[in-house]
Amino acid sequence: MQIITYLVDLFLHLDKHLATLIAQVGIWTYFPLFFVIFLETGFVITPFLPGDSLLFAAGALASLPGSPLHILILYIVLAGAAILGDTANYWIGYTVGPRVFTEKVRFLKKEYLIRAHEFYEKHGNMTIFLARFVPIIRTFAPFVAGIGRMSYGHFISYNIFGGLVWAALFTFGGYFFGNIEFVQNNFSLVVMAIIILSIIPAIVEVIRSRRKSAQKSSTEIGEPPRVTL
Repeated sequence: MQIITYLVDLFLHLDKHLATLIAQVGIWTYFPLFFVIFLETGFVITPFLPGDSLLFAAGALASLPGSPLHILILYIVLAGAAILGDTANYWIGYTVGPRVFTEKVRFLKKEYLIRAHEFYEKHGNMTIFLARFVPIIRTFAPFVAGIGRMSYGHFISYNIFGGLVWAALFTFGGYFFGNIEFVQNNFSLVVMAIIILSIIPAIVEVIRSRRKSAQKSSTEIGEPPRVTL
């Protein structure tokens, strides 16, 4: 329970926690930022780590006068972490193989894996790009691509393009808009809005898949005969 409370506090007050980190380690902040994004995108057991919100907060703090973070270096570091994370995730999935769908794997939520697989089935190769903007799916998509033996040439092209666009959108978004007075005074609400907007596509996909499953079950069972009076 304490871990959940800490994670909620971390997400909602990410700007304050990150500002404290910057004050303590200065320019070395690039390394923990790289590490967190690499883990969030690179390992299926860490989808709970901040992604979109961390990029936004880092960009916002980079815009402050006297900040040790330079926005262009920050962007390169975070985009690189995202691309390398997805690459590692792909090869882990490629190595582990399809057995993760049938065997029970500790720390691996099977429903997330299945959801990412359904997302992949619908969007094909574009999943690697589109999943960048959907939390949890973002972490599982390259893993599923590796399991499905997606061509590495196709994967790396979508991976690089998606990583560059994702990092640019949120990092520069934070840099240019993060220090607007309204955003500063309501940073927790802004973070919540980012998270909610990010998970809307995943929620829509879940609703659609459940409706399709219900319709399929109804068709297999058969509709009861209607009685005309």
